[in-house]
Amino acid sequence: MVLESLTNPNLAARRPWTQIIIGFVFATAALFLSLWIFEEYASLVMVFLTVTAALPLFYATMKLEEGKNATIPGEKTLLKEHAHSLRYLFYTFVGFSIAYTIWYIALPTGISTNVFKVQTQTIANLNQHVTGNVAKLSLLNKIFLNNVKVMIFCVLFAFIYGTGALFILAWNASVIGAAAGNFIRTHVSQYAEATGLGKIGVYFHGASLSVLRYSLHGVPEIMAYFVAGMAGGILSVAIINKEYRSKRFEKILLDASDLVLISVFILFVAALLEVFITPVFF
Repeated sequence: MVLESLTNPNLAARRPWTQIIIGFVFATAALFLSLWIFEEYASLVMVFLTVTAALPLFYATMKLEEGKNATIPGEKTLLKEHAHSLRYLFYTFVGFSIAYTIWYIALPTGISTNVFKVQTQTIANLNQHVTGNVAKLSLLNKIFLNNVKVMIFCVLFAFIYGTGALFILAWNASVIGAAAGNFIRTHVSQYAEATGLGKIGVYFHGASLSVLRYSLHGVPEIMAYFVAGMAGGILSVAIINKEYRSKRFEKILLDASDLVLISVFILFVAALLEVFITPVFF
């Protein structure tokens, strides 16, 4: 109960940037506890423990957002209100990602390889390079459809389990952390050998490249998953509260549908960035 009591929707809305620190604490505690108690299965256990710490905040947020359907009349205003909660939830995710990235770099190679074993394998499976105009269009279609599939999982998990989407988001944070950490390590090594620059300068150069590489398309993707997760969470809370018996349920369905459509649009933009923009710079 100690970690869960660090934050709540009201505190998070007033000071959203502090959620980065709280997310960092959640993920760090989860990583070291999983490494200490479940070393062989740390890759997955740390994600579950991170989710466990963040569950109260996510569930309370879904209840709060579902309740706004009763007090806010206009759909446009309602979507703007959802944006406030999405912001601090996204900052929490950023805290997860930063923690995983830092510990991937800071831990000895053998330990970090074990802790992020499943994440590294996932990255290897996704690392397929396709060239040519036709191939790029094919890649765009593949990436977009894969992201939409993840989005559907977010909606379904959030609807069935209430806060189930949080697991997918925390898992993505661990994969991003492993990818960014590996990217930084690789570039630090390459620049150190090629130029003999000081370790600090090389480190920050690699870190900045890593942030740019994954944030170009990664930020909109994750925001889309949060939007989709909120849609499923709002529906889940509405069903629990038996809102389907009231006239207000139509408004809740419209709100959730709008959120899903927004998520699909963001994912399409993210796919365009990943296929046509990111390769230009990296």
